[in-house]
This record gives sequence, structure tokens and C-alpha cells, in this order.
Amino acid sequence: MLLPVYTTGSLRFLLLLQIQFANAEDKQEFQKYPTKAGRRSLSRSISQSSTDSYSSAASYSDSSDDETSPRDKVQTNSTGSSDFCVKNVKQAEFGRREIEIAEQDMSALISLRKRAQGEKPLAGAKIVGCTHITAQTAVLIETLVALGAQCRWTACNIYSTQNEVAAALAETGVPVFAWKGESEDDFWWCIDRCVNAEGWQANMILDDGGDLTHWVYKKYPSVFKKARGIVEESVTGVHRLYQLSKAGKLCVPAMNVNDSVTKQKFDNLYCFCHAIGRRHSHRTTDVMFGGCCSALKALGSIVCITEIDPICALQGCMDGFRVVKLNEVIRQMDLVITCTGNKNVVTREQLDRMKNGCIVCNMGHSNTEIDVASLRSPELTWERVRSQVDHVIWPDGKRVVLLAEGRLLNLSCSTVPTFVLSITATTQALALIELFNAPEGRYKQDVYLLPKKMDEYVASLHLSNFDAHLTELSDEQAKYMGLNKNGPFKPNYYRY
Repeated sequence: MLLPVYTTGSLRFLLLLQIQFANAEDKQEFQKYPTKAGRRSLSRSISQSSTDSYSSAASYSDSSDDETSPRDKVQTNSTGSSDFCVKNVKQAEFGRREIEIAEQDMSALISLRKRAQGEKPLAGAKIVGCTHITAQTAVLIETLVALGAQCRWTACNIYSTQNEVAAALAETGVPVFAWKGESEDDFWWCIDRCVNAEGWQANMILDDGGDLTHWVYKKYPSVFKKARGIVEESVTGVHRLYQLSKAGKLCVPAMNVNDSVTKQKFDNLYCFCHAIGRRHSHRTTDVMFGGCCSALKALGSIVCITEIDPICALQGCMDGFRVVKLNEVIRQMDLVITCTGNKNVVTREQLDRMKNGCIVCNMGHSNTEIDVASLRSPELTWERVRSQVDHVIWPDGKRVVLLAEGRLLNLSCSTVPTFVLSITATTQALALIELFNAPEGRYKQDVYLLPKKMDEYVASLHLSNFDAHLTELSDEQAKYMGLNKNGPFKPNYYRY
């Protein structure tokens, strides 16, 4: 059967994918309505649902029956330090193995660590970070420490933390406050513990989503004003920074990593394709479907786009996609994906009109894109079927499959390619070094893009993985083109 899929975002797709069933019985089972027998009533509030800690492919060590909140535990690492809060610090050995595996595919960060370790370009930097805590992030954190920084870290998503990796970082002495399955209250408590440390004040912020920046701005204005800089990697967080800047409330320079060439061309492209098509929706639902737009089109699939931006809409049309509105196709969709950074992209009225078995998920940072709150009502029944997968059941028996409770799907339900994350992590590290070491006056209280030279340097560090060899310009060629032989090779206004 054809599987229509709708997504929204910077490129907002409606995909018609080929769904495959092992046999006719599976197909019939997927399509039929459930009976009322076996359903259970909604008994969890929003916060209670958030506290559930389920294992997933992203973290295999959550199988422990210990459901005690890490906040209620007293834990110390091998040096006697208790300045952390993780699920179980005894899992550190498993986390260390994962970090070592990630290092093998993050050679650029390791190379940067070796090149700059003697200079210690981040000596004196006190970095508070709020990102996904995975093996790849751990390589970044340990690189920052090797370059002289002191770091305190928390998670930007309540479901994406790899508990064993958080334990490994805590064991090495990095104050980490995060565990998989935090509640909303836990989430903000962890951020506060990172920022509000006795005898320690952050002077750099590394954020993913803007929640940490927002917390420091609101709760600790003196810390915010004295910071040397902010590095932000997400669409949502960058949008918040531009809002602060426009209102005249951004009193420190900020680096927009999300719109750097390396982030846009590699992370945002390849992680999305990997996440939606090959890994997360598939692994959480067992529904088989392929990659994203271009790959699907090449396989003969019908691909449509919804878009608010006329330029992106025109690009989609010229690439052979049909531009539609969600309301026009909502009844036919089998998979709805949001990735806009906005709110109420999929409303309760649209959820009511979806067909039985429709899968709904979100690729944006915030959990505001899908109106999940409206689904927590007495007339609807929630049924947890597996980790990160809920069936929301209407009175007539219709089921909508909701992934990760409408939160960011990719790292909540699985992992993303280490090599691609290496590119983003290296960009983040260089942005921190640049802001921390910039002479006074180079950056004002505004949001900046990464210098083109730095983008090219990040790319060059990763070429050795492919045994790639750059062609060098001769002096005559460089003069003819008006370029420096060592770059940058494109002006800042160039769009790749």
C-alpha cells in the first residue's frame, strides 16, 4: 500500500512512501480498529508521563528495576566527588566504551584536541552546556576539558540522555546533571544545578534549543551579563537569540552555529534523512519506509511539500514536488512529521481528522509543534505500547500513534551518525574558542555567523576520513581569482 507522509519544517514534506508488510495478516492487523477490551484509561498527567524512564536503542542500560529518582540518591565517583546527578554512576565503564567507539569516527575533534592541547586556548573558560548527552557529545566535552575549559553539563531533552555516558563523564570529574526520562521539574532542576554552583560562575554558554540561555537570562542576570559569549546550534535557540537582540536585551555576543555552512550542509541534511527514513520512525514502529525526499523520489515515490516561505515553495516545485496544505491531505496521511520550531503546527482538530493508524512525530526542538496537551483529555485513552510509542485512542476506536510524546524524535528514539555529529561538534568547539579568545571589540552584543574561514577549517579536518586531497592554487591562479591560497575560498555572502 502507499504510505502518505506529511512533514513540516525548513523543508516541509508530504511523502508518499511504500509500506511493506510481512504478510496479509499483518496488513489487516495494522489497518483494523482495536476492540475496547484491553484498553486502559489515561491515568498519567503530563508530568507523570514525562517521568517514565524507558529504555530505547539510544541507551541500553536502562533495564535496571531501580526506579528511584537520581535526585533522591547519594552517589560518589571513584575520587569521592558527588557534584553530579546521573542515573547510576556505576555504569561508567559501559559509557567509557561507547565514548571510545565514538572517538574512532570523530577524528577531527581528536585532531583538534592534539593540535591545541599544548596551547590550552580555553584555559580560564568556564562553560555551562545544555545539549543531548550522548557518546558523541562526551567526546566534545572531553575535548573542551583537554583544551583547558571547566565544564558543567545538562541535557536539552528529557529522553535523549545515554545514562551510561553521563555516568562515564561524572566518573571523570565532569559535573553532569541528566538522566533519561526526566520530568519537566527534573529538567529545570538539572539546568539550575549546572548554573548555580557554589564558588563557580560560568563565562561561556553552549546551548541547544535556548532553554539554558533562557534560564540564565531570567534567573541569573548577573551571570548572563558577564558571559564572554553564547554558542547556539538549533533553529529554535537561534530564533530566541535574534529575538533578544532585536529587543536590545542580548548583552553578550552569540555565535549562530545552526546556520553555519557545515551544520546546514551536513548535520541538518544527513541527520534528517538518517533519522526519519532509516532509523527512528522505523525502529519505534516497525513500519518499513525509506529515506527522505530525494531518495524517495529516486525510488519512484510521490513527494509533496507544505511550506510557508515562497522561496522554499518555489524550490520544491522546481525540484518536482507538489506544494500542499496540511488540511487538504490530513485524512489520507499515514505519517505526519513536524520540524518547524513553531507551535500548534498540528492542531487537535487535525488530529481528530487523521485516519486510524496514523503515526505522528516531531523533529523540531520543542514539544509545542503537535498539540499533545489537547490529547490528554477524558474522552481519549492513552496506551503505552513500547518505549517512546503511545497509542492515543478515540471513542470510536481510532488509534493515532504518537512517538516520543511529541518531543524531538531523533535522539529520543535512536541515534544519529557519529561522523556527521563530529562536524557539528568541531564547529561548536571552534566557535567557543573564537568567542573566548576574540579581542575586545571584535564581537558586539549581537548574533554572528561562524567566519567562513572557520567553516572551511572544520571541513578540512574531516577530509582525511575519505583520503581526500585538495587541489592547491598556484600563486598565479590565486592572484587571478583574488583569493588567498589558504582561503577562505568563498565570500561570506556566498550560499552553497
